[in-house]
Amino acid sequence: MSEESEMSCCSLRAEYDLKNLKVRKFGPERNSFGKTTICLEPDVAEVFPNADAVNEALRFLIRVVQDNQVSALIKQPHSSSEGADKIP
Repeated sequence: MSEESEMSCCSLRAEYDLKNLKVRKFGPERNSFGKTTICLEPDVAEVFPNADAVNEALRFLIRVVQDNQVSALIKQPHSSSEGADKIP
């Protein structure tokens, strides 16, 4: 095959619109697009079989922390003089 015929079979046609091409990723060595990659320590990774399990546990932890913050605000005294009237 001559160099000229090889170029013609491998070159893109003028009607191809390259602006609309999307990057596709394959394989673990590719970077993740639009996602954050977190490396778990081996002991933590043993507990979670997949990303969904990690996300579920983290969402639960977020809810617990938020609920504790709300209940701490409710239990907090409004002023320091509340206990003063209880002294005989």
